[in-house]
Amino acid sequence: MATTSRSEFGDFLRSRREKISPAELGLKSGRRRRTPGLRREEVAELAGIGVDWYVRLEQGRTVSPSDATLDALASALRLGKAEAAHLRALARNGDHRGFAPESVPPVIERLIKSVNLPAYVTGRRWDILAWNAAAADVLGFDRLDASNRNILAFMFIETDSRRLFGRSWTDEARRMVALFRATHDLHAGDPAFIELVERVRAHSPEFKKWWNAHDIRGSTSGQKVLTHPERGAQRYEYATFQANDDPALKLSIYTPV
Repeated sequence: MATTSRSEFGDFLRSRREKISPAELGLKSGRRRRTPGLRREEVAELAGIGVDWYVRLEQGRTVSPSDATLDALASALRLGKAEAAHLRALARNGDHRGFAPESVPPVIERLIKSVNLPAYVTGRRWDILAWNAAAADVLGFDRLDASNRNILAFMFIETDSRRLFGRSWTDEARRMVALFRATHDLHAGDPAFIELVERVRAHSPEFKKWWNAHDIRGSTSGQKVLTHPERGAQRYEYATFQANDDPALKLSIYTPV
């Protein structure tokens, strides 16, 4: 694995190990534990691998785990589907293309502008690249400072996001952190991703806390309650679609329930 991927791989293993209670697995407490969660040797035993091998993985040293080892680690750490996929993606070195802002093909811009439902396009770093009038009305993207036209920055730097999500802001913001973490770790070390995370971290103690938890979620469709300044709260169903023109581009559409 490349250096940055090895580091994120090890950090992810450590974060999952520290979240598991020995009691959950029927392990005896034994001698006093100085750190939360399982010990390294316990994970190694559960996964059926050598302790030194596991320590090397957590320390980000040059090793290449096999698919069988990754499956064993996922089982030992009780990873969910999204977490196991993230572990495998990190082991495959992530995405080492240098980041450059994407451009939205004119046909996609015309498509979203022709839709009466809130719709917008984001890029690999979650930059908000294009949106229609309905998205501007409901989500307020027209009011964003150019430097904050990014979903993560919008959630944690722009104050309008708290008004928009109301009582559900905390749950939605935590979900966003876990979703973005899955993307970020595949681009670890890229200056553009580092700049964004550090800028958001400096503005939000909540983000800093949740970011350090290293939670991972997979992207899904669902429902959100959004509060319009004039029309009040309204429930929307939302779904996201990947563009064939450029897989980094994602189209999000909201439908009132």
